[in-house]
Amino acid sequence: MAQPQKAAPDATAELTPEAKEKVELAKTFAFHLLKGIKQIGMYRHNESRFPEFLAKALESVQTYSEKFGPLSLKVEQQNLLLHGEALFTEDTPLPYKFFRDGIRQLIFRPGMQVEELVTFTLIALSEPERGAEDVLAQLWRASMEHVEYVVVEGFSMESASEEEVQVEVDKVVGYLYSRLQTNSDDYLRFARVSAEDLDSKLDGVEQIRGLVVGGRHATDDLKAKLQREVSEEENARLFPKLVSAVFQVVEGGVDDATLLEEIFVQLLDMLLIQDDFSTINQIVLKLRALSQRDGGEGLGRLLDNFIHKMGEEQRLMRLGESLKSARPKNPSDVTRYLQALGRDAIVPLLTVLETIEVPENRALLCDVMAGYARELPDPFVMRLVSDRPQTVRDMVYILEKSNHPERLKMFAQVLKSPNLVVKLEVLNIIGRGRTGEARRMMVDSLTDPISQVRMVAAKMLPEFDRDKAYADLMRVVRDAAFEKKTPDERVAFYTAIGSTGTPGALSMMQQMLSVKPSLLNRKRVLDDKMLAIHGLGGACSIQGYKMLQSVVEDKSQPLEVLTAARKAMYQTRKTLFGDSALPEEA
Repeated sequence: MAQPQKAAPDATAELTPEAKEKVELAKTFAFHLLKGIKQIGMYRHNESRFPEFLAKALESVQTYSEKFGPLSLKVEQQNLLLHGEALFTEDTPLPYKFFRDGIRQLIFRPGMQVEELVTFTLIALSEPERGAEDVLAQLWRASMEHVEYVVVEGFSMESASEEEVQVEVDKVVGYLYSRLQTNSDDYLRFARVSAEDLDSKLDGVEQIRGLVVGGRHATDDLKAKLQREVSEEENARLFPKLVSAVFQVVEGGVDDATLLEEIFVQLLDMLLIQDDFSTINQIVLKLRALSQRDGGEGLGRLLDNFIHKMGEEQRLMRLGESLKSARPKNPSDVTRYLQALGRDAIVPLLTVLETIEVPENRALLCDVMAGYARELPDPFVMRLVSDRPQTVRDMVYILEKSNHPERLKMFAQVLKSPNLVVKLEVLNIIGRGRTGEARRMMVDSLTDPISQVRMVAAKMLPEFDRDKAYADLMRVVRDAAFEKKTPDERVAFYTAIGSTGTPGALSMMQQMLSVKPSLLNRKRVLDDKMLAIHGLGGACSIQGYKMLQSVVEDKSQPLEVLTAARKAMYQTRKTLFGDSALPEEA
C-alpha cells in the first residue's frame, strides 16, 4: 500500500525564476497537446495528419527537455501539476483518465519521438467504457521508451482500517443529482467527483481501489444486450434529438450566422464519424425546405455552406474509409448524400474512388459521378489515359452511363492505350452503342496492331449491319497479308463472316468445302475447309446446320473435316434447339 500523501506545498509560495520558466514551458506543452488532441478527435479518420497536429506539442516538450531534462508531471483528477501549478487552462477529461487507473505521475524523457507522442495521445483519447482496454494496460502494452508513469495501488488512512472507510451512497446520489440540476455550460461538471466535494475527510488518500462487490457476475449475453441498448440510444435517439434541438434554435432565429455554421459543421463531423448518412440527408432536406420560405436567404447560404463542407476532401475521405472494405448498411443513404454534393466535389470523389476495394461500392460511386460527367466530362476524360487499368475502366463506365454525346470520341483515346485488357473492355462497350460512329470505330479496329483487338472487332462487327460487315470482313480476308495471320485470327474472321448469315458468306463456305485437293495444294485446301467449317458454325442457322450435315454425310471429306463438321453441327443444334435435342443427336 502507498503511504499517505504528504502535505502539498503552499500554493502561494513564490516560485524561483527557474521554476517559473519550467512552469511556462510545461504550460506551452500542455496547451499544444490539448489542441492536438482536439484536432485528432475531429479528424480521427485522417491518421496521416496526426504527427502534424502534435508537431508543436513535440517541439515544446523537446525544448523543455533540452533545458531542464525529463518533464515530470503530477496527475490530479482535473489537471496536471508542475511545482503546484495547474498546466491546463481549460477543463479536460484527460487527467482523470490517468488518475482513475492509479497513475499519479507522468514523465516525458529527453529524445521523445513523434510516434511515441501520437501513441500516448491515442491512448488518452481511448474510451475504456466503450470496450477499449484501460489506460494502464494500453500504456504497458505500448512500452514507450521515453514515456514513463508512476502507479499507486490501494490506500491507507491514519488510525483507520479499511472496514472503517465508508461512503454513503445516498450522499453520492444526492450530490450527482444536484450536479445535474445546474445552468452551467460545463456539461461534464457533474461527472467530476472528488473527495472534497463529498465533504469526506480523506486527507492523504490518493485513490480507493480494490473494492469487492458481492453478487452474480454479468453474463456475456447481458453485456452484449447493454451494449446494443447503448448503441441504439446513441444512434436511434440521441442524434435525432440533437438535430431536432438544433433546428428548434434555427427556427427560433439566430443572429450569429458564423456560430450557426460552426454548429452545423461540428454536427456534420459527428454524424460522419457515426456513418449516419440518413440524418445528414434529413438535415439537407430540412435546410432546403426552410430556405425556400419567405426570408430564407440566410438559411440558403447556410445550406450552401453545409453542402460545400459535405464535399470537402477530408470529409469525403472519411466516407471513403467506411466504403473501403465493407458494404454500407443503407447504400441508398450514401447515394443521396453524394447526389447532394456540388461540382467542386468531383475531384475529391475521384480520389476517394481510387481507395475503394469493394466492387459494389465502386459501382455506387461511379453511378453517382455519371450524373456529373454529362455536364462536366473533363475530369473523367483526363483519367482515361491513367496507368491504372481499374481507373480507366471506371472512367469508361462513368462516361458510358452519362450518355455524353461525344463519349465515343473520348473512348478513341483509350483504344490507343497499350493495355490490352482495357482496350478490349472499351471495344465491348463501344460495340453496345449500335451507332454509325461506333461501327466506324469497329472497322478501324480491324487493322489494330494487336491481334486480339482485331479478333474482337471482327466478332462484333456483324451486330451492326450484316451486309456491310460481310463486305468489310471479306476485304480483310482477300488481302494478301491475311495468309500470314495466326490460325486463331483466321478462324475468328471466318467465324465472323459466317455469323453475318448472308447468301454470299454461305455460298463461299460451300465452294471452299467442294474443292478437291491435288498433290500440291492438299495442305492449303484442308486449311480452307477447316476455316469453312468454322464459318458455318458461326452462322448458327438452320441453313448452316444442313450444310454441315451434308459435309458429315460426304465420306470423301478428310477425317479432320468430318470430325470438325460433326462438332460444329453438335454445337449448332445445341444452340438452336437446346439441351433436350442432344440425346437424340447422339
